[in-house]
Amino acid sequence: MRRRKAPAQGEPRCSVTVCRGCCCGTAKIPGVDHATQLNTLKAELSAVARIWAVNCLDTCEQANVIVVQPSSAGRAAGGRPVWLGLVNDPDATADIAQWVRSGGPGLADPPDILDLYEFAPSRRVRRGVEEWADAAAPGRHGCRARGRPKAESAASVRAFEGRGLLSRSVSGRAERQ
Repeated sequence: MRRRKAPAQGEPRCSVTVCRGCCCGTAKIPGVDHATQLNTLKAELSAVARIWAVNCLDTCEQANVIVVQPSSAGRAAGGRPVWLGLVNDPDATADIAQWVRSGGPGLADPPDILDLYEFAPSRRVRRGVEEWADAAAPGRHGCRARGRPKAESAASVRAFEGRGLLSRSVSGRAERQ
């Protein structure tokens, strides 16, 4: 079994969740090269952030949705997940990438233009994504750090698989779509 290399000491590791599925990333949003958008984020951010493509974040009215979650250092500095909707042009994608490279939530101020894209999802949707990120984050063994047994975190992963938010890699490890 190969282990993922941990980020360098002090290196910020944001998580960038890119919605792809029901509406986001499909022909329902015309005039957007969805594959290029995702590939651009992966190419520009893979060294500094975890990039996840998920099936549906249940915020279809805001398609295309990208959620930038802070690194542990960013969260300690007061950063919280930032939900960005209607990210349908390459300039917005470039602004997001530049912000994440600078440290992301809690560590760097986003470009002012991203204020136009920010929205607040329902608590139910927000809670689901945060629980899923906790259960599937690399380097964590279940959710034991929060005092929950591994079986409960495995159940969370299975629940997200059932909703189409996770898939299994060839190795059997849960991965975000």
